[in-house]
Amino acid sequence: MPGSFDSLIAKLIVTGRDRTQALERSRRALAEFVVDGMPTVIPFHRAVVDDPAFVGASNPSGSGSFDVYTTWIETDFDNQLRPYDGDVAEAEDTGERQTVVVEVGGRRLEVSLPGGLGSVGATAGGAKKPKRSSGRKATAAASGDAVTSPMQGTIIKVAVEEGQEIAEGAVIVVLEAMKMEQPLKAHKDGTVTGLQAEVGVTVTNGAVICELKD
Repeated sequence: MPGSFDSLIAKLIVTGRDRTQALERSRRALAEFVVDGMPTVIPFHRAVVDDPAFVGASNPSGSGSFDVYTTWIETDFDNQLRPYDGDVAEAEDTGERQTVVVEVGGRRLEVSLPGGLGSVGATAGGAKKPKRSSGRKATAAASGDAVTSPMQGTIIKVAVEEGQEIAEGAVIVVLEAMKMEQPLKAHKDGTVTGLQAEVGVTVTNGAVICELKD
């Protein structure tokens, strides 16, 4: 999956003439929904569509109210789900490795995976793959003048030009990662030099975008 999307492999969409019918159809669809080779959230969804708090006024008895709220899962959901104990399909290891960046507890870490397993650059629906930054851009030496990317993301806007004088706090580029936009700002006054930014290019964590020379 591309970096701008969640790790989604399938989506179940159910409709009905009203909420009661939609829930009934959801229960049947989830009961018949089988994915082998990996754990999924299907068991959780099966539990939710039967939970009185979620069913609410759609309860066949006509009783109850919709009591689900933002932190309902963390605070009120009675998790009786068993851990996944099925077979896990083994990914073919070609010997090649790829590095992806993940966020754990607010910290971004580089993780090495078998080649092709992460498919970070892949796109769904035959969409055009995002352009990658060159090795020269990604590995340029960082200095006190360097403006570096704090994360892996795709450049969606370049707000400066080579040779432009800018002030501290000025936006240099805007990155997009996980559907969120992150402006990258100047850490000091200076003249933009060595600008390595192009709309549509995917940059890695720590990639040098440009330098600000006094």
